[in-house]
Amino acid sequence: MLAVVVLAACSTAEPGPGSTTPSPSVSGSTMPATPTPSVRPSPTPAPTPRFTNQPDPQLEALIPARIVGAHVEKPAPSEFGITPGDIGLTFGELGLRFESLAVAFVEKPRLSLFAVRVGGAPVDTATLRPYLAAAGQYVGIHGLHLEAWRATIVAGKRVWRRGDDAATLPGTTLYCWSAGQYVFLLTGSSDAANRAMLKALPGQPAPTPTPRPSPTPRASANPSGAGASTPATSSPPAAS
Repeated sequence: MLAVVVLAACSTAEPGPGSTTPSPSVSGSTMPATPTPSVRPSPTPAPTPRFTNQPDPQLEALIPARIVGAHVEKPAPSEFGITPGDIGLTFGELGLRFESLAVAFVEKPRLSLFAVRVGGAPVDTATLRPYLAAAGQYVGIHGLHLEAWRATIVAGKRVWRRGDDAATLPGTTLYCWSAGQYVFLLTGSSDAANRAMLKALPGQPAPTPTPRPSPTPRASANPSGAGASTPATSSPPAAS
């Protein structure tokens, strides 16, 4: 029993000055703080081609019912098999943004129109240039000749025009242009009918030329040096 008492006293004795027993931390915790994981933003999905036709009454309403006395046929999207994605294949990355398609045609004189709505930022007519060769082939022009297209102004609008070249049928002209949220591709056997259709549709206006500044009038010479910029006036005649 004496040995048990001695052992109990040793187990309950306070540690001496040389003891290595750790002391509790001031905050009461010895675990390091766990960093909060940062939330990464999800990437914006890239546009994909649309191979389905959706009605677009606003786009269809842009197309006139008649031009040069001829009736313009405007079939419903369910009546033709071409989709915005089909047209977009010839317009590269821009074609991925084609959302809806409207088609119109005239039997006599022969005319075909493809109008598409473009999502995202507005499209400038100048940016269509890299796709003109493929666009011409899509409407039946053989040969990827970009040089055959010319920038011009028709009905006050900036357009690309093609005609009178070796790969285009005689009398046939093509036009391609933008109106910000729309892109139009037009071809026909009568340039008068093509221009009438182009005039009826929206487009980007031609830039207004900057007027030249009028020349500044030079000051008249004055030997005295006073009033150099004031024109001389004659004195009234003396009374007789």
